[in-house]
Amino acid sequence: MSDEVTPAFAEARPHSLAEDIYGLATGSLLMAIGLTLMKASGIVTAGMGGVALLASYLLPVTVDVAFWLLNMPFFVLAWSALGRAYFLKSVAAVALVSLWLAVTRVCLNIDEIEPAFAAIAGGTAAGAGILAMLRHKAGVGGVTILSMWLQRKKGWSVGWMSFALDAAIILAAVVAIPSELAIFSVMSVAAVSGILIAYHKPGRYTGY
Repeated sequence: MSDEVTPAFAEARPHSLAEDIYGLATGSLLMAIGLTLMKASGIVTAGMGGVALLASYLLPVTVDVAFWLLNMPFFVLAWSALGRAYFLKSVAAVALVSLWLAVTRVCLNIDEIEPAFAAIAGGTAAGAGILAMLRHKAGVGGVTILSMWLQRKKGWSVGWMSFALDAAIILAAVVAIPSELAIFSVMSVAAVSGILIAYHKPGRYTGY
Protein backbone atom coordinates (compact mmCIF):
# COMPACT_ATOMS: atom_id res chain seq x y z
CA MET A 1 0.00 0.00 0.00
CA SER A 2 1.35 3.42 -0.93
CA ASP A 3 2.24 5.83 1.86
CA GLU A 4 1.34 8.79 -0.35
CA VAL A 5 -1.26 11.05 1.22
CA THR A 6 -4.32 11.80 -0.87
CA PRO A 7 -3.91 15.43 -2.03
CA ALA A 8 -7.48 16.37 -1.06
CA PHE A 9 -6.74 15.61 2.58
CA ALA A 10 -3.02 16.45 2.69
CA GLU A 11 -3.61 19.92 4.06
CA ALA A 12 -6.62 21.96 5.04
CA ARG A 13 -6.93 25.00 2.83
CA PRO A 14 -8.33 28.20 4.36
CA HIS A 15 -11.17 29.96 2.57
CA SER A 16 -10.12 32.64 0.14
CA LEU A 17 -11.26 36.25 0.55
CA ALA A 18 -13.77 35.78 -2.27
CA GLU A 19 -15.15 32.65 -0.60
CA ASP A 20 -15.45 34.49 2.72
CA ILE A 21 -17.34 37.35 1.07
CA TYR A 22 -19.70 34.98 -0.74
CA GLY A 23 -20.19 32.84 2.37
CA LEU A 24 -21.10 35.83 4.54
CA ALA A 25 -23.36 37.33 1.86
CA THR A 26 -25.36 34.14 1.27
CA GLY A 27 -25.42 33.13 4.92
CA SER A 28 -26.71 36.53 6.01
CA LEU A 29 -29.40 36.41 3.30
CA LEU A 30 -30.62 33.00 4.49
CA MET A 31 -30.78 34.24 8.06
CA ALA A 32 -32.68 37.39 7.03
CA ILE A 33 -35.21 35.34 5.07
CA GLY A 34 -35.73 33.07 8.08
CA LEU A 35 -36.28 36.02 10.42
CA THR A 36 -38.65 37.64 7.92
CA LEU A 37 -40.82 34.51 7.82
CA MET A 38 -40.96 34.45 11.61
CA LYS A 39 -41.71 38.16 11.85
CA ALA A 40 -44.68 37.67 9.52
CA SER A 41 -46.12 35.03 11.86
CA GLY A 42 -45.47 36.93 15.09
CA ILE A 43 -43.13 34.40 16.69
CA VAL A 44 -39.64 34.75 18.11
CA THR A 45 -36.63 32.52 17.70
CA ALA A 46 -33.07 31.78 18.70
CA GLY A 47 -30.26 34.22 19.41
CA MET A 48 -30.15 37.95 18.98
CA GLY A 49 -32.43 37.55 15.98
CA GLY A 50 -35.08 36.40 18.43
CA VAL A 51 -34.38 39.32 20.74
CA ALA A 52 -34.61 41.69 17.78
CA LEU A 53 -37.97 40.17 16.80
CA LEU A 54 -39.20 40.58 20.36
CA ALA A 55 -38.03 44.20 20.43
CA SER A 56 -39.89 44.88 17.18
CA TYR A 57 -43.14 43.64 18.79
CA LEU A 58 -42.73 45.71 21.95
CA LEU A 59 -41.09 48.89 20.67
CA PRO A 60 -41.45 51.19 17.65
CA VAL A 61 -38.33 49.77 16.00
CA THR A 62 -37.78 47.59 12.95
CA VAL A 63 -36.08 44.19 13.20
CA ASP A 64 -33.07 45.33 11.16
CA VAL A 65 -32.36 48.33 13.39
CA ALA A 66 -32.93 46.35 16.59
CA PHE A 67 -30.64 43.55 15.38
CA TRP A 68 -27.78 45.97 14.73
CA LEU A 69 -28.14 47.92 17.99
CA LEU A 70 -28.50 44.84 20.20
CA ASN A 71 -25.37 43.24 18.78
CA MET A 72 -23.05 46.21 19.19
CA PRO A 73 -22.00 45.42 22.81
CA PHE A 74 -20.94 41.89 21.81
CA PHE A 75 -18.45 43.19 19.29
CA VAL A 76 -16.20 44.00 22.24
CA LEU A 77 -16.13 40.32 23.23
CA ALA A 78 -15.44 39.30 19.65
CA TRP A 79 -12.46 41.68 19.51
CA SER A 80 -10.94 40.89 22.91
CA ALA A 81 -11.52 37.13 23.08
CA LEU A 82 -11.68 35.87 19.51
CA GLY A 83 -9.29 38.11 17.62
CA ARG A 84 -9.25 40.91 15.07
CA ALA A 85 -10.21 38.75 12.06
CA TYR A 86 -13.20 37.24 13.89
CA PHE A 87 -14.25 40.72 15.04
CA LEU A 88 -14.16 42.17 11.52
CA LYS A 89 -16.07 39.23 10.05
CA SER A 90 -18.64 39.39 12.84
CA VAL A 91 -19.26 43.10 12.28
CA ALA A 92 -19.62 42.40 8.56
CA ALA A 93 -22.01 39.50 9.20
CA VAL A 94 -24.26 41.50 11.54
CA ALA A 95 -24.24 44.47 9.15
CA LEU A 96 -25.17 42.21 6.22
CA VAL A 97 -28.01 40.54 8.15
CA SER A 98 -29.33 43.98 9.11
CA LEU A 99 -29.05 45.13 5.49
CA TRP A 100 -30.83 42.05 4.12
CA LEU A 101 -33.56 42.46 6.76
CA ALA A 102 -34.11 46.03 5.58
CA VAL A 103 -34.23 44.85 1.96
CA THR A 104 -36.69 42.02 2.65
CA ARG A 105 -38.86 44.39 4.70
CA VAL A 106 -39.30 46.48 1.57
CA CYS A 107 -39.24 43.78 -1.12
CA LEU A 108 -41.09 40.88 0.51
CA ASN A 109 -44.69 41.32 1.59
CA ILE A 110 -46.21 38.27 3.33
CA ASP A 111 -49.94 38.63 3.92
CA GLU A 112 -50.45 35.33 5.71
CA ILE A 113 -48.26 32.47 6.91
CA GLU A 114 -48.91 29.55 9.22
CA PRO A 115 -46.80 29.86 12.40
CA ALA A 116 -45.80 26.18 12.24
CA PHE A 117 -44.38 26.62 8.73
CA ALA A 118 -42.67 29.87 9.73
CA ALA A 119 -41.10 28.14 12.72
CA ILE A 120 -39.75 25.15 10.78
CA ALA A 121 -38.86 26.77 7.46
CA GLY A 122 -37.74 30.06 8.99
CA GLY A 123 -35.75 28.35 11.72
CA THR A 124 -34.07 26.01 9.25
CA ALA A 125 -33.19 28.86 6.89
CA ALA A 126 -31.83 30.97 9.74
CA GLY A 127 -29.85 28.01 11.10
CA ALA A 128 -28.35 27.31 7.68
CA GLY A 129 -27.38 30.96 7.39
CA ILE A 130 -25.72 30.95 10.80
CA LEU A 131 -23.90 27.73 9.89
CA ALA A 132 -22.59 29.26 6.66
CA MET A 133 -21.22 32.26 8.54
CA LEU A 134 -19.68 30.10 11.26
CA ARG A 135 -17.92 28.14 8.52
CA HIS A 136 -16.27 31.40 7.55
CA LYS A 137 -15.36 32.20 11.17
CA ALA A 138 -17.92 34.92 11.76
CA GLY A 139 -20.24 35.22 14.74
CA VAL A 140 -23.67 36.44 13.74
CA GLY A 141 -24.96 37.96 16.91
CA GLY A 142 -24.25 38.03 20.61
CA VAL A 143 -25.45 34.50 21.43
CA THR A 144 -23.33 32.97 18.66
CA ILE A 145 -20.27 35.02 19.61
CA LEU A 146 -20.66 34.01 23.26
CA SER A 147 -21.20 30.35 22.30
CA MET A 148 -18.13 30.36 20.03
CA TRP A 149 -16.05 31.89 22.83
CA LEU A 150 -17.23 29.20 25.28
CA GLN A 151 -16.50 26.48 22.74
CA ARG A 152 -12.92 27.70 22.36
CA LYS A 153 -12.39 28.17 26.09
CA LYS A 154 -14.34 25.20 27.47
CA GLY A 155 -14.88 22.89 24.50
CA TRP A 156 -18.66 23.14 24.86
CA SER A 157 -20.93 22.51 21.87
CA VAL A 158 -22.02 25.65 20.03
CA GLY A 159 -25.38 24.04 19.33
CA TRP A 160 -26.11 23.03 22.93
CA MET A 161 -24.87 26.33 24.35
CA SER A 162 -27.01 28.25 21.89
CA PHE A 163 -29.99 26.11 22.82
CA ALA A 164 -29.54 26.86 26.53
CA LEU A 165 -29.20 30.60 25.97
CA ASP A 166 -32.13 30.60 23.58
CA ALA A 167 -34.31 28.88 26.17
CA ALA A 168 -33.85 31.94 28.37
CA ILE A 169 -34.87 34.18 25.46
CA ILE A 170 -38.03 32.15 24.85
CA LEU A 171 -38.97 32.28 28.54
CA ALA A 172 -38.68 36.06 28.42
CA ALA A 173 -40.78 36.15 25.24
CA VAL A 174 -43.62 34.07 26.68
CA VAL A 175 -44.88 37.05 28.65
CA ALA A 176 -44.77 39.34 25.61
CA ILE A 177 -46.34 37.29 22.81
CA PRO A 178 -49.65 35.40 22.63
CA SER A 179 -49.39 32.12 24.48
CA GLU A 180 -50.51 30.10 21.45
CA LEU A 181 -47.43 31.32 19.58
CA ALA A 182 -45.00 30.24 22.30
CA ILE A 183 -44.92 26.61 21.14
CA PHE A 184 -44.09 27.70 17.60
CA SER A 185 -41.29 29.88 18.94
CA VAL A 186 -39.87 26.81 20.70
CA MET A 187 -40.10 24.93 17.39
CA SER A 188 -38.12 27.65 15.65
CA VAL A 189 -35.38 27.48 18.28
CA ALA A 190 -35.20 23.71 17.86
CA ALA A 191 -34.96 24.12 14.07
CA VAL A 192 -32.09 26.62 14.35
CA SER A 193 -30.20 24.65 17.01
CA GLY A 194 -30.78 21.36 15.21
CA ILE A 195 -28.86 22.61 12.18
CA LEU A 196 -25.92 23.67 14.36
CA ILE A 197 -25.91 20.47 16.43
CA ALA A 198 -26.03 18.28 13.33
CA TYR A 199 -23.58 20.13 11.10
CA HIS A 200 -21.31 22.40 13.14
CA LYS A 201 -18.61 19.91 14.13
CA PRO A 202 -15.11 21.46 14.06
CA GLY A 203 -12.50 18.93 13.05
CA ARG A 204 -14.83 16.98 10.76
CA TYR A 205 -14.40 19.38 7.87
CA THR A 206 -11.11 20.63 6.40
CA GLY A 207 -12.29 23.91 4.89
CA TYR A 208 -11.48 26.14 7.88
